[in-house]
Amino acid sequence: MPQITVERSAHLDDVDWEKFALALHPVIVDTAAARPEACKTRVLRSEDEAVGGEREGHAIVNVSIALLAGRSDDTKARLTEAVVELLRGHVQPRDGITLHLSAEVRDLDPSYRKAEV
Repeated sequence: MPQITVERSAHLDDVDWEKFALALHPVIVDTAAARPEACKTRVLRSEDEAVGGEREGHAIVNVSIALLAGRSDDTKARLTEAVVELLRGHVQPRDGITLHLSAEVRDLDPSYRKAEV
């Protein structure tokens, strides 16, 4: 915990996603009182996507952060706002492409378990 998934468009191959992840972890630690060593980020590249009725001219990034329950709605909102701002700093606008940047924070299901082996 936190379990972080970044889903991003193939149009954004030039972004240094590892650098983004390493910048994201302290934001989560500071905002949601997580431990740095607990932050785990995966970046997934999507091949196909559509926005409205269009398949071209858009790039999508969604950051999903799953935390153990107990954070207030205000904390979650502050975290998503901070994540979108961090994305703005790492994903530069490009000609002919509309960027769709989003973030969500959700509680992990009570059944969540982990193991380090």
